[in-house]
Order: sequence, then C-alpha cells, then structure tokens
Amino acid sequence: MAAKPTIVLLPAWGVGHFMPMIEAGKRMLQCCSSSSALSLTVLLMPAPTAQAVSDIADHIRREEEAGAVDIRFLHLPPVPLPTDHTGVEEWISRIVQLHVPHIRAAVSGLTCPVAALVLDIFFTPALDVSRDLAVPAYVYFTSGAAMLALLLRSPSLQEEVEGEFEGSVDVPGLPPVPPSFLPETLLDKKSPTYAWFLYTGRRYMEANGIIVNTAAELEPGVLAAIAEGRCTRGARAPTVYPIGPAISLITSPPAEQSQPHECVRWLDSQPPSSVLFLCFGSKGMLPPAQVHEIAHGLERSGHRFLWVLRGLPVDTTMGAREPTDANLAELLPEGFLEKTKGRGLVWPTRAPQKEILAHAAVGGFVTHCGWNSILESLWFGVPMLPWPLAADQHLNAFAVVHGIGAAVPLEMDRERGNYVEAAQLERAVRSLMGGGGGEEGVNKAREKAMEMKRACRHAVEQSGSSHASLQRLSEELVGGAVLPKRGT
Repeated sequence: MAAKPTIVLLPAWGVGHFMPMIEAGKRMLQCCSSSSALSLTVLLMPAPTAQAVSDIADHIRREEEAGAVDIRFLHLPPVPLPTDHTGVEEWISRIVQLHVPHIRAAVSGLTCPVAALVLDIFFTPALDVSRDLAVPAYVYFTSGAAMLALLLRSPSLQEEVEGEFEGSVDVPGLPPVPPSFLPETLLDKKSPTYAWFLYTGRRYMEANGIIVNTAAELEPGVLAAIAEGRCTRGARAPTVYPIGPAISLITSPPAEQSQPHECVRWLDSQPPSSVLFLCFGSKGMLPPAQVHEIAHGLERSGHRFLWVLRGLPVDTTMGAREPTDANLAELLPEGFLEKTKGRGLVWPTRAPQKEILAHAAVGGFVTHCGWNSILESLWFGVPMLPWPLAADQHLNAFAVVHGIGAAVPLEMDRERGNYVEAAQLERAVRSLMGGGGGEEGVNKAREKAMEMKRACRHAVEQSGSSHASLQRLSEELVGGAVLPKRGT
C-alpha cells in the first residue's frame, strides 16, 4: 500500500499561532473526501521561553490523548537566537532562516508524499525549502484578511509613498487607514524590521496559496480586493482560502474538570450581559500607572467587570517577556477592591478566555485585538472595546470597528505607549455597556456581534463558506502531493 501523503505544518511557538495552525491542519484532514487520505506532520522549532515550551507540551499531550486525527510531531534541533534584532518580525524571520537546513532535512527525509509545506505568517524564509524540494507551499495566516492585504500591499506602498507614512494609507477593501492604526513596524522605514516586513509581502507571491483564519462573511471587501489583484498592482496573488474561525475547543482532560473555573463560578451569580470582561492576551501586561487609570475608570463607570490583570515580567529579554501573576495589593489603588466588591472580580493569573466569553453574563470585551481574541469574541457574539498594544493589533482594531462594525472605539495615546486615561475608559465602557448616552452605537455593535456570531458558526458548517473553502483546499492538497526531491 502506498504511503499516505502528509501535510507538513511549520508553526510558530506562540499559543496564538501554534494552536490555531494545528486546528486548521485537523480541519484540512476532516474535509478530505476520505478521512484517511492525509496525515499531519508538525515540525517543532525549540520554543525560546519556558512558558511556551510548557504550553506547547500541554497542547501536544491533549492532541495525543484525543487521538482524533493522524498527527505526529518532529522536533528540530536548536539554533542560536539573534540578539542584534530591531523588532519581532526580524527576529522571528532570522530564526527561521537559521532553521532552513533543519527544515529541509526533515522534509526531504520523509518517506511519504508531501501534500504541502504550510508556513506560519513570518516564516517565509522556509519557502526556499519548498522550492528546493519541489513541494507545494502555503502560508497559514494567523491574522485577518485586513493584515494580509496590508502585507501584500506593502512593497508597492514603499514605492508610492516617499518618507514616512503621514497621510491615510490605502489598503484596498478598507476605509483609508490613518498611520496611527498601522503596525509599529511600518512607522520607521529605516528599521531593518521594516525591510523584513516588505520581504515577507514580496515572498507571499511565491506561495501556492494562503490559508487565512477568517470567514468570507467577516471581511468580504478585503478578500475581494486581494482576489482582484488590487493589493498587488494587478498581479495575481496566490489563491486565498478563508477557513475560519479555526478556534481550538480542546479543554482540560475530564479528570481536571471536576469544578468550573473560579471566574466562571463568579459569572454564574451575575445578571445576563452585565459584565465587562478585560483581558489583554497571553502576553498582555500594563505598567502600574496604566493599571491605576483602568481601576479608576472601571470604578467610576459603575459597571460590573471581570479583569484579568497580569504582572510585569521578571526577565525582559526578547522572547522572554512573559507576564507574572499579579500582586493585586501592590498594583491596584488602595481601597479599589473594597469599593468594587460584589460587582467586580480582578483575577491575577491566567483565565479561561473562551469559557468566559461563552458565559451569558458577559456583555462586552476589552481586548488587545489579537486576531484569535477577536474571532473568539465574534464566535460568542460579544461586542468589543479595542485596546491594541502591538504587532497587527492596531490594524485589527481598525478593521473590527470600521470594517466589521462589532466594536466601539476607545481613544488612546499611541505615542505614550497606547495610554488610556481613566475618563476615556469610563466614557468608552459606558458607550459599550450602556448608560453613556450612545445607546444607538452600542446597539449597532451588539447587533453586529450577534450577526457575526451567526455568520461564523454557519461558515464552518457543511453548507458554509469556510467549509467549502476547506474542501477546495483539501482536494488541491491531495491532488498535488509529491515525493520531495532528493539530493538537494
């Protein structure tokens, strides 16, 4: 019997990249006409932090215990981490560049046909492996179509705009984007990280296709602009496959689920849609002065809240900026917990975000606008108050307010590290949760969030757009599987 073709996944180590790519790979297998037509091979680059190592090991354990799909994990050797980088995009891309010989050896050593080498968003140096071994290559895009459009558009923007971006930027499919909503990488053209950003946008054109964790109904204008070549000066971009929302719903093993999480138990005692949930992602942390502003804003708003508050890291080297458990007595203003007792809960360590967003008591979400958090919020129909901190999050915030329409804006000072004053937060919370006079705006955001909830869930059903996109992709992968070239 011929060896089963495999999809080779090359995920990044961050939880917001690793888990969605594994989930997407599993869905590719499930959409094949025959459930045994393909397997998954996951190449694991050594994670740079102890927390990432632990998170990935836990997820691998859960996948292996579930045993639902044919999946195996291969560990790549370590490489020296760059220390002279100017930003995370450059840092990641250079790490992947150092790994290219190991990736090539792992793929060429496979004894089965390769249906695809699927790369994470900034892993484009590994396209060299695809070319050398003559195997199909796809990008798995962990952000939304808006960010993809900007990446594809960036090489031509560099030629069109002299100097730094000062006026609004043309990203086809979106309203004009003010520079304040661009990723930080694009705000300094002299930085080597900016050059890596352009490099990524150029090399995407070499891929056989781009798999995006979005749904056609979420970003129709942007997806149409990419397909029509408006982001690439008329040149045909790789085929885009919107297959989302790809949200992992694996939870703790049954033995660890004897009691609901304390945050969930607290929510059980709150009225429907009454609680504002604040969470800034797995790496989200704020300086003490900002924490005080949030506390004052929440106290004055009068609304119920569940706030996941993390402490600043002990180690601040690149790749090791992991939040610590918060010392609430030190971080919060004196008397805050007593004044808000009963209507507020401040949680100082990790919390189960999906379980919280799914709870009927949650009526709004203050989010850092990581794309996975946006998708989870839309999946559960929760309107958002965007507070972007870094990377793609500012453009995601722009898209969710001005493109999708499921959020109300929050005024912030980006030049002061995305600083939000208490009065601005209070005003935005009242606008999102009610009582601020802008009931029409909040009702529109809430209605849009519920509309997107229905759209997201239908998209992944058998009659939905994402399911159809996955089927087209899976058929292409099965038909294009080849043995890697040898002797390269």
